[in-house]
Amino acid sequence: MNKLMAVIAEFALELHPDRIAVIASIIETMVSVEEFDSRKLSFGPNTDKDMIDRLWQAWRKENKATPRDVAFSLRGASATAYRSKKRESIQLVWTGPSTGLLAARHTEQVLCEVINSAKQNLFIVSFVAYKVESIIKALRNAIERKVKINVLIETTSEHGGRIDHNSAKVLSQLSPLNIYTWYSGKQSETGSLSGAVHAKCAVADGKLAFITSANITGAAMELNMEAGVLVKGGDLPIRLQDHLNALISTNIIEKFNGT
Repeated sequence: MNKLMAVIAEFALELHPDRIAVIASIIETMVSVEEFDSRKLSFGPNTDKDMIDRLWQAWRKENKATPRDVAFSLRGASATAYRSKKRESIQLVWTGPSTGLLAARHTEQVLCEVINSAKQNLFIVSFVAYKVESIIKALRNAIERKVKINVLIETTSEHGGRIDHNSAKVLSQLSPLNIYTWYSGKQSETGSLSGAVHAKCAVADGKLAFITSANITGAAMELNMEAGVLVKGGDLPIRLQDHLNALISTNIIEKFNGT
């Protein structure tokens, strides 16, 4: 990629499509790159001056490119960047000490966002679930919206799992929420316990997916150092949803009937 194309790509990633449309329209009326310096003030007072200067310098080195070429490239790069951003966006999610270096969102806030966004289907996976009021409230609201909710959790030691806390009992109060556990394939050849539901994620309608280190507990939401990502759009949310649903259809995970 030559320097001019690299700068145009940077424009597309950093500037709003409307701003790029204005710049492209002005460039298109130029006779040559020699007019650029005298016309750049018309790009608007909020346009990054350093970026404009980089575009000018890169274009001067690629002076065979006509104003129409540059304008067309700006519009094309902007359209591509816009569609790409609309297709998939990824946000960092963090609970714990802040350094000011990351513009991260809080775990509890994001999990509630995923639950509240669900219109038809919601699938949540957690090792353990305690009574976190904000999450319980969001789940109740989803049930009232007639959202189909599936939750996969680790079972208690009484039922062959690795925890003593009965998460299923907490969640069973949220009828008709479906609770699933993982039995098949957990036993090793010697019969000892070899696996656990250690994944933590949530996906709504195949459109919004949250993958996190946090369990559904007060400590994870408020005290622990937890990290995750929120993915909007793209194919990852639907692939995750399909995978979780396939665990049910293939009987890898089973509906929990214990108490």
